[in-house]
Amino acid sequence: MVDYLGGQLPDGQRDVFERHLNACPPCLTFLESYKHTIALGRFACCDPESPAPDEVPNRLVEAILAARRSACRPSEKP
Repeated sequence: MVDYLGGQLPDGQRDVFERHLNACPPCLTFLESYKHTIALGRFACCDPESPAPDEVPNRLVEAILAARRSACRPSEKP
């Protein structure tokens, strides 16, 4: 899948992969989810001051920001 999305899959394999995607809705859904996950991962690593893309749910942005704040706190020792 990484090679396919990166344009690195050889032509013959790409054709087979695409034929399968056209015949298999669950795999196509998984591919779309995978692409969305990659985009969100890139967003999570971007400049925290830059706005989130409109298609990213606000609750997800809030959760990512909360996780960042939590990860940046010094650990508390008992």
